[in-house]
Amino acid sequence: MAALHVFYEYVGRTVPEMLPTGAKVAAIPMKRCPRPEMTFLGRDEVQAMFACIPAQHRLSSRDRALLMLLYNTGARVSEVAHLKVEQLDLRSPARVRLLGKGSKWRTCPLWNQTAKALQAMLDERGTNLPPESPVFVGASQAPMTRFGIYKRIRHYATLWEASGHTASAAKVTPHVFRHTTAVHLLESGVEVNVIRGWLGHVNLETTNRYAEITIRMKAEALKLCDPIVADVPRKPAWKDDAAMMAWLSSL
Repeated sequence: MAALHVFYEYVGRTVPEMLPTGAKVAAIPMKRCPRPEMTFLGRDEVQAMFACIPAQHRLSSRDRALLMLLYNTGARVSEVAHLKVEQLDLRSPARVRLLGKGSKWRTCPLWNQTAKALQAMLDERGTNLPPESPVFVGASQAPMTRFGIYKRIRHYATLWEASGHTASAAKVTPHVFRHTTAVHLLESGVEVNVIRGWLGHVNLETTNRYAEITIRMKAEALKLCDPIVADVPRKPAWKDDAAMMAWLSSL
């Protein structure tokens, strides 16, 4: 339906005699359907995911840096897959420049832990890497693809589920990390407009969805903490009015 709306808008501009037909198509409403539930991880669940990365493995350094970057920046998986060395500035204050939708650039600050993890990974690959080199590469030194990043996230999610610890009910994907970053920023008191720029959202309504989730969580937590107070009969307020009581007594 969206494609038809755009097509007939184009037809109406180029073939004026088709304007009545285009108006009829534009009047057809879009189907209303519920949005999919937005899932994210708790802070303890994020720690559990990182705990699944082995200390000594040929991919440990890369995967730790990958997960740290996803959680730190809330970047889209395509932005991470196309990330180049020249987009990183690991000197204090560390930051990364991300190329998002619509070829729009944005800069995200990096935690010291994230900068150290990225530097350790790059040092393993050698010194003086060309600026145009991809940041994340596979075993063949080819750039990691979106699907390759997805597979690594699912790999650690599977290890988490098999570890015997309570795993997340959500299916962990790179985009779940993006949702997690947004919700944790909101819970830390970061203003919605700042998060919008952080995640590279074009529309503020997209960012406001995270605010709605956080408010719902707080409301549910408030219900759990609501003290149980026994119903105590209260004296009507009019009985405290001395003038009213004196007048009633005089009747």
